[in-house]
Amino acid sequence: MNDAVPAETYPDDMGEVGLVDYQDFVSKEPFTFESGQTLSGFRIRYETYGNLNAEKSNTILICHALSGDHHCAGIYDLNDNKTGWWNHMIGPGKPIDTSRFFVICSNCLGGCQGSTGPSSINPETEKPYNLSFPLLTIRDMVRAQRKLIDALGLSQLYAVIGGSMGGMQAFQWAIEYPDFVNRIIALATTGRSGAQAIAFNEVGRCAIMQDPDWEEGNYLSGKGPHVGLAIARMMAHITYLSDKGMETKFGREKTASSEEDRPFDVEFEVESYLRYQGRSFVNRFDANTYLYFTKALDRFDLYGKNNELEDTLGKIKARSLVVGFTSDWLYPPEQNRALVHAMLRCDKDVNYTQLQMDLGHDSFLVHATELYTLIRTFLDKVA
Repeated sequence: MNDAVPAETYPDDMGEVGLVDYQDFVSKEPFTFESGQTLSGFRIRYETYGNLNAEKSNTILICHALSGDHHCAGIYDLNDNKTGWWNHMIGPGKPIDTSRFFVICSNCLGGCQGSTGPSSINPETEKPYNLSFPLLTIRDMVRAQRKLIDALGLSQLYAVIGGSMGGMQAFQWAIEYPDFVNRIIALATTGRSGAQAIAFNEVGRCAIMQDPDWEEGNYLSGKGPHVGLAIARMMAHITYLSDKGMETKFGREKTASSEEDRPFDVEFEVESYLRYQGRSFVNRFDANTYLYFTKALDRFDLYGKNNELEDTLGKIKARSLVVGFTSDWLYPPEQNRALVHAMLRCDKDVNYTQLQMDLGHDSFLVHATELYTLIRTFLDKVA
């Protein structure tokens, strides 16, 4: 890495990973999805932080959530101080300490930030895949990540860490490759989406697919169902927050520009915030990827054919930490605890912590001393 930028709000013993750049892994081997559909090859975009030790035993894989990507720490440009989405968690002296660990984060297969997904060009047609892209599952994402990890010459992962969809990937890693993963940390996640979570995802998908600019998924680059995608993001973002958190942050505060003679313009601060979230999301995310990712979330089900978590989680050998948040109503604490209870019934080495936080599902993304301590302690603890 290049010289680190100055630390901002961290103690003196913490630093920044500094300037970073992404890399691309290209697999030229056919990849078969769970659906049976295939790609002739694929690309995974990723970033790394820290250094691999001589034993190649210090790698931590970070798995991103639905709207995340591979850029979870550092900055791309000294003139732009926008950091990665988990920058406060990753760096020298931080809970995921890059002076000790070699950290990898990749954009999931099916994504729209450099990895092969619906907006990528199909080499056979020289046109975007769009809806001809194969149906996608969390397991497909993990199996593609494994190709990347193998290409890097790694024979084990010290830990796999993720929240929400990233937590699903962490569990899938431990199930799919039990002898490869030593630890997992899963935050604000679930063994399967409940009816309410599926319902919210369906509203978002309908907003996209009923936008006339969706064009049955065949919209041109730079165009597409911007209104529908913005509405989908606004709806989803509400589920990432909490009633108390929104009340504390916004209440019934009104915008300075609200006018009584234009009654349906933005009037309240919370309306302005949601519209901003919708607009900014459209500028960085692909609508078809949103459809594929939300369906992958809906289909994820560790309960299996017998409706028993033990059938699946019994395969895990990794030491595990599961973290739930009291104000999370998308994947509420009881869904996190269900995973832990099943693992305990299988006599697995698992820890559970429930944090009292008012910021909803997205609590795992914010600055929180308690969360820092949990992750640091779990990663430091000797088996």
